[in-house]
Amino acid sequence: MGRVLKTVGAAVVVAVAGVGGWLALAPPELLKVGDGYAAKIVCSNVFIAGRDGQAVLADDVQAPGNPLLKFISVSVDRQKRLVSTRIFGFAAPAHAVYRPGLGCANVSDEDVAALVPMAEPSTQEAARSADASWPDGDKADIDPAVQALIEDGNLAGPGMRAIAVVRDGHLIAETYGAGFDRSTPLLGWSMTKSVTSALIGMRVAEGRMDVTRAGLLPEWSGDERARIRLADLMGMESGLEFNEGYGNVSDVTRMLYLERDMAGFVAAKPATSEPGSTFSYSSGTSALLSLLWMRSFDDPAAALAYPRDALFLPLGMTSAVLEADASGTFVGSSYMYATARDWARFAQFLLQDGNWKGRALLPKDYVAFMRTPTKASGGEYGAGQVWLQENGVRAGTGVFPADAFWMLGHDGQAIMLVPSLRLAVIRLGLTPSRGGYDVQQLNAKIIEALD
Repeated sequence: MGRVLKTVGAAVVVAVAGVGGWLALAPPELLKVGDGYAAKIVCSNVFIAGRDGQAVLADDVQAPGNPLLKFISVSVDRQKRLVSTRIFGFAAPAHAVYRPGLGCANVSDEDVAALVPMAEPSTQEAARSADASWPDGDKADIDPAVQALIEDGNLAGPGMRAIAVVRDGHLIAETYGAGFDRSTPLLGWSMTKSVTSALIGMRVAEGRMDVTRAGLLPEWSGDERARIRLADLMGMESGLEFNEGYGNVSDVTRMLYLERDMAGFVAAKPATSEPGSTFSYSSGTSALLSLLWMRSFDDPAAALAYPRDALFLPLGMTSAVLEADASGTFVGSSYMYATARDWARFAQFLLQDGNWKGRALLPKDYVAFMRTPTKASGGEYGAGQVWLQENGVRAGTGVFPADAFWMLGHDGQAIMLVPSLRLAVIRLGLTPSRGGYDVQQLNAKIIEALD
């Protein structure tokens, strides 16, 4: 019996060693995606939002995610501005590095080996008067009735981190979850797509882009993709193959966490339908849109400076960071951080039809174009990277005016904009959809209170 037990024990050791070796040398892509996701989220929240890395891993990555994520460990090298993660303590190592002004990006082992320590960048907050009203100053003009609504836990929802309400150009209500305040930059996820649309609109206003243009990429010449117009990409009607499924290894998770050149990954996708014929929500097409507006510049450095210099600073969005991938292309589908007040500034910019302090940054009626229903979506999606419905509620139904539209992002990010009411409601948090929270109940109550 002792000899049998020794034989079995040896077999178990060999098997465990074999599995360990397999995980170390050839880990499944699902584990690589998980580690890449954890590294990226922790990196951005540590170096942009100023949060504790271990808390971000526990609260933002592990608590709401796949059970396998609970086996991930994280290390933060503040000198190199590098975050590294490993599942089971050794497998599928992933890294994300912070670059001042460009946020965090997933990088390879080779990239890490070439890193040099970076100096702490100097930061200078905009001087705002406590006596002047938002958006120029820090003063909120609180409406007690609306403030009471957003402080109602049932309406604010689980995982709420920030809510801000803007009416007639004034900040009339705001509230924050525990551990967050008006100085905390928060991830907008796919609300970033609407910012990408605005950047394209600005290049259109400058005469450098045209939404009707086709023949967008040299590698598409000679095949059916040459007929894809910029407007087809913006309206999610390009016809390009792209799997937006989350929770497993798909095109979108591979793009975001395994590819250093996200737009290049998407550009290689084949066409599966005629441009304009099929609605298919795709973060990949938004990655391509970033590449295209950046290529409208002759100088790559000018393109990298453009979001901050041409949009964020004029609007006073001093906290905003649009992150770029390792190749230097902005991740215009998913990765913008800003405080709730700065997200509100962007919302106010859209409510003002792209005008700010008497200066038109967007073409006339461009915001109306953004919310024009696309045919292939059945009226659910707008031509400029915005939604015309949320959680089954469409603009023009119930209490929602016909010109209402939404910027929406993963895990409960939502901005409702109603130009006719001069109203925007910004709601940010960590609220997975499986919990059933409906932000439209909050939005409806606010509209009713202001009617």
